[in-house]
Amino acid sequence: MIAHLSGTLLEKHVQRLVIDVGGVGYDVHVPLSTFYSAGEPGGSVSLRIHTHVREDALLLYGFATALEITLFQRLINVNGIGPKLALAILSGVEPETLVRSIREADVARLTRIPGVGRKTADRLVLELKDRLPAEILPAEGGGDVRADVLSALVNLGYQRSAVEPPVDRVLKRQAGLDFEAVLREVLKEMAR
Repeated sequence: MIAHLSGTLLEKHVQRLVIDVGGVGYDVHVPLSTFYSAGEPGGSVSLRIHTHVREDALLLYGFATALEITLFQRLINVNGIGPKLALAILSGVEPETLVRSIREADVARLTRIPGVGRKTADRLVLELKDRLPAEILPAEGGGDVRADVLSALVNLGYQRSAVEPPVDRVLKRQAGLDFEAVLREVLKEMAR
């Protein structure tokens, strides 16, 4: 299975990218958020990939962030939601808003997503409300994980200028982590 692609962006179409990796062009379906962040043809691109195998096709779905691919994989496990609808859902709402809407059982907000009716919204809430892992939930109270981790490290005696680069690298590499996970990863990186 293909899990990651890095290469040159050959073509860019709405919800579809063609990526050249070592002379092979991969056709990758993407949500609008990834489409907009992919850059322009000729530039380099790196995507997390979900490989979907059907009896008549092998399809690649690409995502710019770990949160997007995690949500996509959760969505396609919901009864009645396939990859096409999951991609439409991720294109119709920001990932954080989707998570919040499911956690708060905000069916009205979910039904405003193109392609999601009342029954699908109810199913999303029923099947995903308690199955979304804590690390992809938005921070309660609007807390800023970066600021909290930097504050904790400074309180431990580290110089702020010395810890900002590793904190930023961890947050860029693993988006969606909570405070404890980011702090743990930063400490591991600094110990190397």
